[in-house]
Amino acid sequence: MAKYIFFTGGVVSSLGKGITAASLGRLLKARGISVSIQKLDPYINVDAGTMNPYQHGEVFVTEDGAETDLDLGHYERFIDEHLSRANNVTTGQVYRSVIDKERRGDYLGATVQVIPHITNEIKAHIKRVAEESHAEVCIVEVGGTVGDIESLPFLEAIRQIRYDVGDENVMFCHLTLMPHLGAADELKTKPTQHSVRELRGIGIQPDAIICRTGTSSPMPVELKEKIALFCDVPANAVVQNADAPTIYQVPLNLEAEGLADAAVRKLRLPTHAPQLEDWANIVERIMHPERRVTIALVGKYVELKDAYISINEALYHAGIHHSSAVDIQRIDSELVENEGIGVLRGAHGILVAPGFGARGIKGKLKAIRYARENKVPFLGICYGMQLACVEFARSVCGLSESMTREVDETTIDPIIDFMPDQRNLEVYGGTMRLGTYSCELEPDTLAAKAYGELTISERHRHRYEFNNRYRPLFEEHGMRFSGHHMVDKTTLVEMIELPADMHPWFLGTQAHPEFKSRPNRPSPLYRDFVGAALAREDRLREEIQYSATTGAN
Repeated sequence: MAKYIFFTGGVVSSLGKGITAASLGRLLKARGISVSIQKLDPYINVDAGTMNPYQHGEVFVTEDGAETDLDLGHYERFIDEHLSRANNVTTGQVYRSVIDKERRGDYLGATVQVIPHITNEIKAHIKRVAEESHAEVCIVEVGGTVGDIESLPFLEAIRQIRYDVGDENVMFCHLTLMPHLGAADELKTKPTQHSVRELRGIGIQPDAIICRTGTSSPMPVELKEKIALFCDVPANAVVQNADAPTIYQVPLNLEAEGLADAAVRKLRLPTHAPQLEDWANIVERIMHPERRVTIALVGKYVELKDAYISINEALYHAGIHHSSAVDIQRIDSELVENEGIGVLRGAHGILVAPGFGARGIKGKLKAIRYARENKVPFLGICYGMQLACVEFARSVCGLSESMTREVDETTIDPIIDFMPDQRNLEVYGGTMRLGTYSCELEPDTLAAKAYGELTISERHRHRYEFNNRYRPLFEEHGMRFSGHHMVDKTTLVEMIELPADMHPWFLGTQAHPEFKSRPNRPSPLYRDFVGAALAREDRLREEIQYSATTGAN
């Protein structure tokens, strides 16, 4: 039987429950214990696919094509496991399932209520992850904050699970804010006490309390003992989760605080010494890089860090591989559009981010042209690849009116067009090419060199494809189509690139390789892109040194 660890949050949102849950998963895996992680989201959307990035951050895509909360990306990166649609449950999914059952008559005429029908459905979703993953421990994060009305059915469901599977198989971890008052120069425990009282009021007694602090200074022992006394938990199960210079430091901090040991004790798990040497080496490389490189991330949601979080992490993973810090310049594509390409001049590499719609497209096209003409390493992700094709058609192939049909439905040269089965679409949620698709790479290409093999797979999230009608013209002008996916007898373009005599490193992909990147195993395309940017940084530095030397002479 699987054991369960439930994470709840108190006082305020955005304390980092996802990172904390993922970190505990990493620590248990380091002890040889198999782990899966699930997110329970209280919003009524069926999934995150139609949600604005400004409100919810990026949409993370799983191997099986689920559009999920971004926390699943953290889970995968920390525990290095592929998750599925079962690992993200929303209120919308739960209510839809219950209503469908009621319409079919599955409840035999009973009055359908929150308890037991909604809570039973939630419990079924939770137990399904344990059954499908065969994990020894299932970590479940409940979204929102204790006291939110929309979270109550989830909290009631996890309360019931303790009685369903036995107290020895369940652990409740409560993450709360411990604010520091500057005038008094002390951490205050009262918000934590009130939050735990709220949690206990709905029948859940925490087994561990994780105190989120904005300072890295250690919590005094007497404060931990005070919280233990007032909240009825063992003192050694009160741990500090302090601000860290990198999220990858958090597992090491929580290991030092004893959170994993508390879980092992509570759940009576086998005890093994944690193997964290590789993880510590990753953190060491992050904290003490040998070099630095600047990457311009051009997109239209740059004000919100979470909108491109998987791209950020994939770039950092590539930096870890090269023992280099990656300084990401987040540049609004409308800024490029309005102020020109001068904002890009300090970058050693340019990444044009994915997105939808017409806003900011002119700035992205300018950034792509600048990268292509000035031999700046370029990586186009999804929409970034599609716009690279539009820019190439306009600037190189002479098709000055070319465009993607997403932006201009009447364009005479639709370089990017609908997939055949996407025309006249009325329902948008979950209707794109989603999840993992295979890709055949052409030999002797940048893509093949990066992956080291010719048959690969990456995750996708897009609706439009390259229009094969223009392929001969593109090839005539030097474009290489280095990756393909076959659908029946149709060849879909997956990757494009420019040959070495046209550009040192210019590549675009329909896929989102950032979703499979790991701190110990970076995405091959991001790894080689950052490597090319480092090579450009080397050349520029040598040119500056040469100019200084010759000028001095």
